[in-house]
Amino acid sequence: MMDSTQHNTAALVAADSRRLLPALAAAMLGMVILFGVALANSDTVHNAAHDTRHSAAFPCH
Repeated sequence: MMDSTQHNTAALVAADSRRLLPALAAAMLGMVILFGVALANSDTVHNAAHDTRHSAAFPCH
């Protein structure tokens, strides 16, 4: 009985560890994007969005 409890606990910890890294990576990427856009010159952000739209063949005018 004790062995199955330890096995189940180890499986839960492993599952949490697999979800933790992508969650942290997404949070870090989100913070970089938010703070990067907040501190960037507005013309720079506009030009980057404009170029991205054109590269995706999305009409923006």
